[in-house]
Amino acid sequence: MLFDWLLTRQESRGVRGDLLEIGVYMGKSAIFLGHHLVDGEGYTVCDLFEDEAPDGANKAESDKSYPTLTKQAFERNYLSFHDALPRVLRGPSSVVPDEVTPKSCRFVHVDASHLYEHVQGDIGAARDTLLPEGIVVLDDFRSEHTPGVSIAAWEAVLNRGLKPICLSTQKLYGTWDEPGPVQEELLDMVRRRDDCHLSVQEAAGHRIIRVKSKKGMRAPEFPPSRHYRAPAATRADASGHGPRTDAPASGARRPAAARARRLAADLLPPVVTRAVRRGRAG
Repeated sequence: MLFDWLLTRQESRGVRGDLLEIGVYMGKSAIFLGHHLVDGEGYTVCDLFEDEAPDGANKAESDKSYPTLTKQAFERNYLSFHDALPRVLRGPSSVVPDEVTPKSCRFVHVDASHLYEHVQGDIGAARDTLLPEGIVVLDDFRSEHTPGVSIAAWEAVLNRGLKPICLSTQKLYGTWDEPGPVQEELLDMVRRRDDCHLSVQEAAGHRIIRVKSKKGMRAPEFPPSRHYRAPAATRADASGHGPRTDAPASGARRPAAARARRLAADLLPPVVTRAVRRGRAG
């Protein structure tokens, strides 16, 4: 919701500029950002993909967290929703300053390495690439397994001029411009909704707006993949008692069958279970 609202606000105010995502993984947020491209804007994404990491700590992080990530997988996912790829930089995020024009971007999403040194550099790259009224989004700024991101994010707030716009559960939204106007509009929007928790605090001279979804909150519309197929149309059953579809019935049978298989696996001797599985596979 915040991505959609902030990007739409920029577009309605005539703020034009490129989009940048540092760290794309399999492309979910990249695909969403791609739907907000306006004619004449560029879009760049950067990820290490299957390339060698620049240092041992980064290699260990990539091997543990992203062993299946490949450039081909990202591109296949993206092209399931869009007709053309963004500009794809394959390599460490340190290549961004040399590849992205300074003061050219209106929105930058940083979700790459969780190591302090890398995040610090990514925040600097975001600052240098952003236009006036540009917004940076820092992912994982508060997770217990990403202390490097937390330190780099709050260091940027305290010492590098980054001004928080708001916080969600996992992301910090900020700007190097005056945050007051966008914060006032954000507060007005959230207060009109009944599906958001809201709190406002002051810390180190900054107004900190926290928003969190309530149970049942609906995400913005996400255009379906080109591979999507609608469920089979309902039709009258044989007795003429109105519409029906086969999907719920088959769906209802599957959990019971799955429970039966789990029970059999728990109770039968291993040699029998293996024989049954071989038979089913054959």
